[in-house]
Amino acid sequence: MNLIRAVVVDDEKPGRERLRRLLSRDRRVELAGCCASGAEALTLIREAAVANRPIHVMFLDVQMPEVDGFAVISSLVADLESVAVPAVVFVTAHDEYALRAFDSHAIDYLLKPFSDERFQAALDRVIRHVRAGHAHVLMAQMHALLGEVGRPAPPDGQGAMATGRAVLDRIVVKGAHRVRLLPVEQISWIEADGMYVKLHTRDGALHLHRGLLGSLGASLDERQFVRIHRSAIVNIDLVDGLRQDAHGDYVVLLRDRTEIRVGRRFRMRLQARLGQSL
Repeated sequence: MNLIRAVVVDDEKPGRERLRRLLSRDRRVELAGCCASGAEALTLIREAAVANRPIHVMFLDVQMPEVDGFAVISSLVADLESVAVPAVVFVTAHDEYALRAFDSHAIDYLLKPFSDERFQAALDRVIRHVRAGHAHVLMAQMHALLGEVGRPAPPDGQGAMATGRAVLDRIVVKGAHRVRLLPVEQISWIEADGMYVKLHTRDGALHLHRGLLGSLGASLDERQFVRIHRSAIVNIDLVDGLRQDAHGDYVVLLRDRTEIRVGRRFRMRLQARLGQSL
């Protein structure tokens, strides 16, 4: 193998430009493209495969609107017969707890902000893996990643009913002396807490459940639950209204007067669920 064909996927221009500059310094690498969205990256990778110029390495941002990093991997795994999944280096702002969930499954990750030296170490590592021909190892890692971290919610309009996937109607909550099956309709909102999630219920109770927010969210009915922040999912039936703060950002108001900020990257998802512009 001569040049390593790489793709950068990041919805933020400064992030794309920095990775582009760093990759351009390495003579082992041919930059095949810089993509501003997951959908754009999928198109590029599939077209490269058809042209028999496969992508070997993908520097992939985890958090992107609509089609995020996990959704990109999921789509490529589904295309295995026609597209080889590139080796993945995650570029992420996730906290250390979330990183532990996929640390052993991706080839490497870059935690923003990262140094030039940290980038070079990740690039050297992924090139060694690709040139060693570890395709089967990479694929096993991607399958493990999807199974442990969980795929994020699919694009709006392709929810549980459309895809036919099973959804949870109860969540197992383990206590000191018993296991409770908590009906999901009792949940008002869900909050990320490291390797756990906090389940806030209508009656004001709080339950701790081991799992990542994205994984749990992918198992809930998207008609009822919508992710509005990297750290929060709300039961849309219990949303009383919204207000704007001094910066123009929205805050969801629940019936129990809980206030939860809407992340800017999740605003479009909320608008799509409401069927109206904010």
